[in-house]
Amino acid sequence: MTLIKSISGIRGTIGGNPGEGLTPIDIMNISYGYSCFLKEKHKTSRIKVVIGRDARISGDMVNKIITATLQSTGIDVIDGGLCSTPSTGIAVKDYKAQGGIIITASHNPKNWNALKLLNENGEFLSDSDGKKVLKFSDDKKRFETIDKIGEYYKDENFTINHIEKILSLSLVDTAAISKAGLTVAVDAIN
Repeated sequence: MTLIKSISGIRGTIGGNPGEGLTPIDIMNISYGYSCFLKEKHKTSRIKVVIGRDARISGDMVNKIITATLQSTGIDVIDGGLCSTPSTGIAVKDYKAQGGIIITASHNPKNWNALKLLNENGEFLSDSDGKKVLKFSDDKKRFETIDKIGEYYKDENFTINHIEKILSLSLVDTAAISKAGLTVAVDAIN
């Protein structure tokens, strides 16, 4: 089993022992560290995080662990379901969220998955921010009481919203595309 912690998040093979593979405990720890980082950086009363994922077998499970951890720390979650990495980044800005998590291991085999962490601009975290998340992930955990847990929202339109933004750009000639009988297709799986 393999577990790699880096500035942009954590990736590894699903299962095994905590700290050696990407286990539920590792997923919870990095999600907790990310929530602490966001709370320190953004002093707002409500913090929002968007989540998008690819179609990996483990994606739904990983999503549920992240969502539960973030909500238990008082963070609101907007779940985009299956969508592309760029669509998730754009959704961070669309929702005026303080961050985002992309659940994807890109080109790695099916037994891999990852949590790729985004800032409030929908960009990957900087080196210094990533190190803060990793430090917080090792801290003793403290979770919110029932009146302060985060809310959960489902919005599976991240990709559609992204496509609409692209088609609305002045340099995209939608009339020419239509006249030529072409169709715009998007690969939303990383």
